[in-house]
Amino acid sequence: MNDSFNGLGISLGNLSRLSSALTRSISAENPTGEKGRGGMATSGNGEVVARELGQGWKISPSIHIGARETVTLAEIRGSGAIQHIWITTHPSLWRRLVLRFYWDDEPTPSVEVPLGDFFCNGWGVRCNVNSLPVAVNPAGGFNSYWQMPFRQSARITLENLAPEPAPDFYYQIDYTLTEVPPEEAYFHAQWRRSNPVRPLDVHTLLDGVCGQGHYVGAYLAWGVNNNGWWGEGEIKFYLDGDAEWPTLCGTGTEDYFGGAWNFEHPQGQYGLYSTPFLGLPQVIQPDGLYQSQQRFGLYRWHVLDPIRFQQDLRVTIQDLGWRSPLEGKGRFLPRQDDIASTAFWYQTEPHAPFPALPTLNDLEVI
Repeated sequence: MNDSFNGLGISLGNLSRLSSALTRSISAENPTGEKGRGGMATSGNGEVVARELGQGWKISPSIHIGARETVTLAEIRGSGAIQHIWITTHPSLWRRLVLRFYWDDEPTPSVEVPLGDFFCNGWGVRCNVNSLPVAVNPAGGFNSYWQMPFRQSARITLENLAPEPAPDFYYQIDYTLTEVPPEEAYFHAQWRRSNPVRPLDVHTLLDGVCGQGHYVGAYLAWGVNNNGWWGEGEIKFYLDGDAEWPTLCGTGTEDYFGGAWNFEHPQGQYGLYSTPFLGLPQVIQPDGLYQSQQRFGLYRWHVLDPIRFQQDLRVTIQDLGWRSPLEGKGRFLPRQDDIASTAFWYQTEPHAPFPALPTLNDLEVI
């Protein structure tokens, strides 16, 4: 066996290489991920329907999360990396459940994101996503392929913020135990919301990030509060001491997400798309009765073009549209939309503390 390959960074080009890395998986049927202990549950959410079959026949396919309860989904000791996560639960829970990831016994999480937003589904309305690191399949099957290395431990928790229980939460966390080289950074994700964006202000995706790392993308749940086109705003990346002016400045919102000309196709309609690195997979239209605003879901992954920083990072996006033309001359309109963002990046530890996550009512889709 060639031990020079640790089993990380898998691609089609190295898929045939042998490795001494160990494959493990955590689920409700094997909550510790121990070798040779899958499917051994004797009690659980499925014990009644499997009563005639007994142990080994889907006794514990899911878990029940109590009101305002925090459960530990995974507790892993050793060195390795999470390579795939699958989760499904009812859409009404997607903004009520909060995912947190802790690496190497750190006291504060490196990931703190509402469940749906982590998987590019921030509106509580099912939307399929066909990207490389995140795939969402019918009907509400959440999949993450972000590689998440750790050197001493990994812990994943899920908090139910609601005063009602969350039944039937299904999950599987696939990981490998292997050596992690020193150049591997830690995975981070942070959620922020501006509801609404303040007049003549910007929405901040990230601020106060300290250390060396690289930004790898974002998902935005964008709800508009005005008529007209909403996506003229520039996204800006302030790197390594940038103050008033950024190092990277985009040309418009639809341009940053890989589209053009208001995402319009065919004429008068939005053209939905979901590709390996860029997408506008979701447009929720007003229904003429209860849903009054348009809502959009967009993602942009910097997998082949990571934005690298050596010391610090700040990311903002403008909330900008058009006023109605007057005498043939248009004017920009600073808007006040509802923008919720999830930013994804890798960096060295320790990381700077995250802003306090809003309350349940401030997370709510309204």
